[in-house]
Amino acid sequence: MNRLGNPLVENEVAGAQRAAYLTLLEEYESHAANIRLGGGVAALARQHDKGKLSARERVDLLVDPGSFFELGLRAGDQLYPHHGAVPAAGTVMGIGRIAGHLAMVLANDATVKAGAWFPITAKKNLRAQEICLENRLPIVYLVDSAGVYLPLQDEIFPDREHFGRIFRNNAVLSALGVPQVAAIMGPCVAGGAYLPIMSDEALIVDGTGSVFLAGSHLVKAAIGEVIDNEKLGGASMHCSVSGVTDYKAKDDPDCLQRIRETIGLWPQPPAGPFERTQPRAPLYPVDDLLALLPQDLARPYDMREVLARLVDGSEWLEYKPDYGRTLLCGTARIEGWTVGLVANQRQTVKSGRGELQVGGVIYSDSADKAARFILNCNQRHIPLVFLQDVTGFMVGSQAEQGGIIKDGAKLVSAVANSTVPKLTFIVGNSFGAGNYALCGKAYDPRFIYALPSAKIAVMGGAQASRVLLDIKLGQAKHRGVELMAEEQARALEEIRSKYEREMDPRYAAARLWVDEILDPRQIRRAVDLGLEVASHNPHIPRFHPGVIQT
Repeated sequence: MNRLGNPLVENEVAGAQRAAYLTLLEEYESHAANIRLGGGVAALARQHDKGKLSARERVDLLVDPGSFFELGLRAGDQLYPHHGAVPAAGTVMGIGRIAGHLAMVLANDATVKAGAWFPITAKKNLRAQEICLENRLPIVYLVDSAGVYLPLQDEIFPDREHFGRIFRNNAVLSALGVPQVAAIMGPCVAGGAYLPIMSDEALIVDGTGSVFLAGSHLVKAAIGEVIDNEKLGGASMHCSVSGVTDYKAKDDPDCLQRIRETIGLWPQPPAGPFERTQPRAPLYPVDDLLALLPQDLARPYDMREVLARLVDGSEWLEYKPDYGRTLLCGTARIEGWTVGLVANQRQTVKSGRGELQVGGVIYSDSADKAARFILNCNQRHIPLVFLQDVTGFMVGSQAEQGGIIKDGAKLVSAVANSTVPKLTFIVGNSFGAGNYALCGKAYDPRFIYALPSAKIAVMGGAQASRVLLDIKLGQAKHRGVELMAEEQARALEEIRSKYEREMDPRYAAARLWVDEILDPRQIRRAVDLGLEVASHNPHIPRFHPGVIQT
């Protein structure tokens, strides 16, 4: 094994970068704390007045202390300006241990629009089920929802990735033998009534839980029957008459304890197919990452120094170290798990303007090297971890004549056809086809995370702004209008400002393009969790590289 890294040199630059990153993390945590309040303090008080716990209180009682890893916290942020805030998409989602067993947890937040389902709520629930389908991970639903948000019903009801897909996934998970447990802790109405009842076990809380295809008002309007919701679909009726639910709980804590007891009796899953030894800490403090990773992504830094703070013992076996130097590839351990690492490396090049840092450009030799390394990892059943700081593939006549498109296609094909678990971390830029080649969301990573310093877009802000301005000037000229210098400057700033906002990782997280925004010091934990989750599915399909690899 080769030793990575050096002790951090504490100087003015390192101190300034650490201070800037800590400030950024404080800003992100303040924003996250507001999201965790759900519908706000008053709405939480109303929930308690009904004898109900909040969604987050329910999750805290359900999972083993300190085990919950939340996903999708920022989903829905500023996504529906004309319909009000939808914090965390009205759903708490994450992975935790329940009586020692790893499981996905989904809890409707009734303090947010009465737990109504927005389009992003459906997308978040589908993402949770996708994780469970791919990894054969058990799932617990804590149901408390008024149903579909009707003003946006056309964006949630009929399409393939809309609300109905959730019940389809219920059925598929069941057929695969993936355990599903549902607790009806509030209203469960109309199509949403199928979710808990298609689970393996359904519990209901007396006095607050109810489940029916149509509530009392709709029943009266449809068939003229006068009945209250409790008699129509309450706990006593469903546990003693219809037999729809399996267990009646006296209150939220009783219900959650019953789930813990149920799951505690399950057998532990067999050991997964991935190699793991006793974890070791890196040689260098993980806090160094805050000083090493710049917010100004034009600043130089050495990805090897970052890796030295992530891998066990700061040791790895580097693949082709002297070839394709803008991509680092190598095998190491993280929290004991053997992983194949693919990471962008900035390269110093000489030009007429002196020495320049080329930030994460993928050249033909780098693409060829990474594709071959990915083939090797699949051959040996070694999971892959991607660390993205990529501005794209090299352009220009020399690159085209050298076959950059062919070599880039080879890398994209290797990533697309890879069958071992893939985990992606966007640590800096994630632009254009570089996002694809290094396992962006479209290439099925088991989990994908961004750091607060990440930028995600089709190209860099400065380049995109210039291109968009040139298009705008061309359109104006076609109309016979000449924009003055001041108007051009104003238009450029408007375009740049919009583009910068859309590159922010919070913009991506709001749309679930990434699963979560991480503090860099959480990367090792995220890898550990991701590979433990992946180990629930021992089946690794045979790798078929495709024609492009021949």
